[in-house]
Amino acid sequence: MLQAIKYSEGRLEILDQLQLPFVEKYFHVRTAEDGWHAIKKMQVRGAPAIAIVAMLSLASELAALIVAGDIPAEAQEVQHIISDKLRYLVTSRPTAVNLSDAARKLETLVTGRAQQPGATGRGVATAFIREAEEMLGKDLEDNQQIGEHGAAWIMDHANKGSSTVAILTHCNTGSLATSGYGTALGVIRSLASKNVLRRAYCTETRPYNQGSRLTAFELVHDNIPATLVTDSMAAALLAGDAGVNAIVVGADRVAANGDTANKIGTYGLAVLAKHHGVKFLVAAPRTTIDLATKSGNDIIIEQRPGAEVTSIRGPREDFATSGALETIRIAAPGIDVWNPAFDITPAALIDGIITEVGVVEKGSDGQYHMDDLFGTR
Repeated sequence: MLQAIKYSEGRLEILDQLQLPFVEKYFHVRTAEDGWHAIKKMQVRGAPAIAIVAMLSLASELAALIVAGDIPAEAQEVQHIISDKLRYLVTSRPTAVNLSDAARKLETLVTGRAQQPGATGRGVATAFIREAEEMLGKDLEDNQQIGEHGAAWIMDHANKGSSTVAILTHCNTGSLATSGYGTALGVIRSLASKNVLRRAYCTETRPYNQGSRLTAFELVHDNIPATLVTDSMAAALLAGDAGVNAIVVGADRVAANGDTANKIGTYGLAVLAKHHGVKFLVAAPRTTIDLATKSGNDIIIEQRPGAEVTSIRGPREDFATSGALETIRIAAPGIDVWNPAFDITPAALIDGIITEVGVVEKGSDGQYHMDDLFGTR
């Protein structure tokens, strides 16, 4: 299985996703600042992976301070350092809730540890490091459970009497977007492992091409039968004879009412699914569900640079010998660009939300009750 995040004893390496699928290159992330820039530049992306890399980048910085003997002795001082760096890391990408959720939980942890009698700066830092490290293993377990629950639901509710299914997915939600296995792509992997996946379809996902660069790369790597389509082909695909049973996407934030923020283009796919009678599912761990956000109207949508739309990056003609990538312009100079990274899919268009504890469906009132997942109703 592909591994986008490598971590061991304070050493963090991440796979540079800006160079995939042409170059597989890992680079070291030593500080929270390194982590912030890697996230902002989208060298790492995917809501779960963003949160993990952010926390482990700070863990790596703290581990280096401990080894060098430079960690402050006072627990309160280390607590304040960690809190400041967590607030900084959260600014790297505002839409994905996993990052702010992880930062909030770990800040609560270190605050509590710093207030304990006899607490030391080293003890507070060590507690943070251990908790950040545990995120890696927990995310992988959650993803595998999401895959199992999603595959079972699809075979029960969307197979249309057939022994096999075809799934369309958008953006990248696999090992490259998580600690491993994936969310929506994890569902596809689970179906493939049970020999009930007829074919996976992945959209190109303009303008950053996470589908054609990353999802296609993972599907080929795992020898999963798959076909790439451009975003504008989705309607024709659903209307044709491909027999797509379900569309499964990931999420960067799920509001309390089920409205979902995901990669731009998701909303359009949900509308198409409704028109063609195809099940539309969101796959996301509970850390992506934000009960404090009541609806999609309250989700901040990140605006990305216009250059992502007006240019494209790929290998030079002499790539075989030079290994060089280049960026070329594909749009008319001077044109204005609108480039939201995400859109909001209304809960009404979503048939189910796949989590690590099961698939949430609308209640008898036609509404999602996401708080049921946390026992807060």
